[in-house]
Amino acid sequence: MSDEIISERLWTGDYYNEGTGRSDIFDTLKEECGVFGVFGHPEAASLSYYGLHALQHRGEESAGICVSNGEEFNYHRGMGLVKEVFDRDKLMSLRGERSIGHVRYSTSGDSRLTNAQPLVFKYRDGDLAVATNGNIVNAPQIRRELEQSGSIFQTTSDTEVIAHLIARSPKDFVEAAKDALQRLVGGFAFLLMTNDKLIVASDPNGLRPLTMAKLGDAYLFSSETCAFEVVGAQSIRDILPGELLVLDGNGLHEDRYTAPQRKALCAMEYIYFSRPDSDLNGSNLHAARKRMGQMMAQESFVDADVVTGVPDSSISAAIGYAEQTGIPYELGLIKNKYTGRTFIQPSQELREQGVKMKLSAVRRVVEGKRVVMIDDSIVRGTTSRRIVNLLRDAGATEVHVRITSPPFKNPCFYGIDTPDRAELIASYKTIDEIRREINADSLEFLSPEGLIQAVGGDNASDYKGGLCMACFDNDYPTRTSFEGEEKFGCSC
Repeated sequence: MSDEIISERLWTGDYYNEGTGRSDIFDTLKEECGVFGVFGHPEAASLSYYGLHALQHRGEESAGICVSNGEEFNYHRGMGLVKEVFDRDKLMSLRGERSIGHVRYSTSGDSRLTNAQPLVFKYRDGDLAVATNGNIVNAPQIRRELEQSGSIFQTTSDTEVIAHLIARSPKDFVEAAKDALQRLVGGFAFLLMTNDKLIVASDPNGLRPLTMAKLGDAYLFSSETCAFEVVGAQSIRDILPGELLVLDGNGLHEDRYTAPQRKALCAMEYIYFSRPDSDLNGSNLHAARKRMGQMMAQESFVDADVVTGVPDSSISAAIGYAEQTGIPYELGLIKNKYTGRTFIQPSQELREQGVKMKLSAVRRVVEGKRVVMIDDSIVRGTTSRRIVNLLRDAGATEVHVRITSPPFKNPCFYGIDTPDRAELIASYKTIDEIRREINADSLEFLSPEGLIQAVGGDNASDYKGGLCMACFDNDYPTRTSFEGEEKFGCSC
C-alpha cells in the first residue's frame, strides 16, 4: 500500500475493522461472535465460508475455518471480513469432510491474529480445534489455577481455558469435554473438533443461540438459522441447554454434560443482534420484531404523520408500529452500507460529522412532519441524540422516540460488549431525563411484559418467556463474579 493511500484512508491500524473496544463513536451494542460447523460433507470448507458470510454481522474483526480430513487439520485464519480473509485458493487448500468456522468481534481492543478462532492445539490424542461464541465468567479464576499448576497459555482468549482442561484430563476426549464444560460458568456455544469427532455443546441456560440442520447426510451447526438458508440446508432444531452432541464415524449421538437450568436465551438476540430472516426457539425474528412494534404502539401511541425506523434492526418494528397505528411507514433514515456495522476510527475531521457518516435523513420525507422514530435500544444516549437532531435538521417538527426494549440498565456478562453500568444512561437517569438528553419530544420504552409477549415462540410459558433479561432487570441466571471480579463482554 502506498504512502499516499495510507495518508488518505479513513481508519487507523492495519486493517479496516481493527478493534478499539468501547471507543467506537457509535454507542450501539456490539456483536458477539458467530460459529458454524459441518460434519460429513466433502465441501465442508466451502459450506463454512458461506455460512460465516451469512453470520458476518456477528463479528467483523477476524474469521477462520479449520478442516479435518480424518487424519490431519488444515486451517486458515485472518483479520478482517470473511471475504477478505478467504479467497478461492485458500478454500481449495482446506480439504476435508468436517469443519468448524468462526467470526469474531473482540470487546477489549485485544484484536490480534493469535486470538482469531478456531483455536488449534496439539495434545496427547492429536489435534484439537475450538470455536465458541459467548463469555466464560469464571475463566480468570480457572486460568490462574491452570497457570499455577504449569499450563502455558498462548492467547488472551478465554476459549483457550477449555482446551487446557481437556488436555490435562486423563479421560477420553468426550468425557474430558464433559468435565471441562461442567466447570464453566457463563453463556457459551462450543464447537470442539478432533480428527475423528465433533462435539457441539450449549451452556446450561441456553444463553447463546446454537442450532442444527441437515444437508443430505451431513449435519450443520450455526449460531443462526439464516446461515442454513444460504447453503440450502434444512433446519432441524435448536441445541438444548446443557446438551452435548457427539458426531463421529457412527453418526450423531445425543447426550448432555449437565442438567438444564432455567432457560434464558439472550433477549437482545430478538431485539437487535440476530438477522431478521433467522428463527429462534420457533419464532421468526422479523415477525417477533413486528410484534414488538405493534405492542409498542398499544402501550405508547402518539399521534404523528410518519413512522420511521433506525436501520437496519429497527425496520421490522417500525413496520409493526405503523401497521398497528395506521400512521404511514416511511424511509426517513437511510443507512450508508459502506461504513460497516462497526465503523472504526474515522479521521478527527470526519469524527465531527458523527452519525452523518452512517445515517442520512430523507428531507422530503420528514420535513414539516411529526415523526415517530423507532429504535431497538439506548445505550449511552449519544447516538440517539445525534439521530434525533439529524431528523430535526432535516425539518421534522416533532420527533417522538419509541424504543422496542425496556431501559438498558445493566451490563451483560454473557457475550455482549456493554459499557460499565455507570455509562449506561438508563442506570442513572429517569425516562424524562433521557428524553431531554436526546432532545426528543417524547420517549417511551417497551415494557418487559410487552417484550415477552411479542417474542412468543416455543418457550413462551417459561419463566420470563425463556429469556435472559438481566440487562433490563438485573436478574442474572448465573453467578457473575468470582473472587471479586466482574467480567463482561464477549471473551471468545
